[in-house]
Amino acid sequence: MKSVNEQRSGLLYGIGAYGMWGLVPLFWPLLKPAGAMEILAHRMVWSLAVVGVVLVLVRRWAWVGELVHQPRKLGLIAVAASVITVNWGLYIWAVNNGQVVEASLGYFINPLVTIAMGVLLLKERLRPAQWAAVGVGFAAVLVLAVGYGRPPWISLVLAFSFATYGLVKKKVNLGGVESLAAETAVQFLPALGYLLWIGSRGNATFGAQGPGHAALLAATGIVTAVPLVCFGAAAIRVPLSTLGLLQYLAPVFQFGLGVVYFHEAMPPERWAGFSLVWAALALLTWDALRSARRGRAQALRLAAVAAGAAGGPSGPVPAEPAPTPASKSAS
Repeated sequence: MKSVNEQRSGLLYGIGAYGMWGLVPLFWPLLKPAGAMEILAHRMVWSLAVVGVVLVLVRRWAWVGELVHQPRKLGLIAVAASVITVNWGLYIWAVNNGQVVEASLGYFINPLVTIAMGVLLLKERLRPAQWAAVGVGFAAVLVLAVGYGRPPWISLVLAFSFATYGLVKKKVNLGGVESLAAETAVQFLPALGYLLWIGSRGNATFGAQGPGHAALLAATGIVTAVPLVCFGAAAIRVPLSTLGLLQYLAPVFQFGLGVVYFHEAMPPERWAGFSLVWAALALLTWDALRSARRGRAQALRLAAVAAGAAGGPSGPVPAEPAPTPASKSAS
């Protein structure tokens, strides 16, 4: 069982990660005229530089020796690096090509995919309301597919790639900084090779668009590392279902930016599909709050029974414990 303090810190890490991801669409357009592949390669290279500095400062290297003797974990890290590369690259391309709303849909769907993976792969049991939410989410994808005239591929790839990433991170069970360092180490050489190749062909924008542009490309390391470190720390501290709930934050911000700031079109069929997704998420939220309330009430009852049993035969065992501020708030 995770301690209460550990779960609370995991919750704060998760809120920080998804809040930052929700605002990141404002950053990628600043990197034009660099293309999505060049930006992606810079993310990989500079992210390793950032986490390398962090590891030097905290002097946390013992995990490297342990990791190299665990082939299974190394394989999982390679999988995590691969799926997050797909996720990063597609998201950058979508934002810089006027698809912020469809990208946000991917992260609205993501909690439903995460919950479904928890059932299929981790054998987690769903309550009826959760099953209903997953069904409504599937219906939403069908409605959007009809409206688009095609499946919302950007949304689906983003949702499944990031849900897979979260699942693998939970299996690896490394700290946030350590996990990101291992993943970016896998990405580093291919990314550096790509940057050197486009540089040799005269197609690189780094250094060719002035120091400000170069500084922004270098800042992709910070923009990438900080929320991912927070996410990695949250993934090993809170249940997968809780991560699914926290994921609401990022797409809400992204959707708002897409509609209000980037002025993307929202025809009626798109509103219908999004409304179904939001209904599914509202159902999940209601069910989670109800379950948490019941859990707190049950914990109070068990604590009262344990306190009575501790009194022993000679001690008083009250028939009903006096109400406390905690029990009042739980009810």
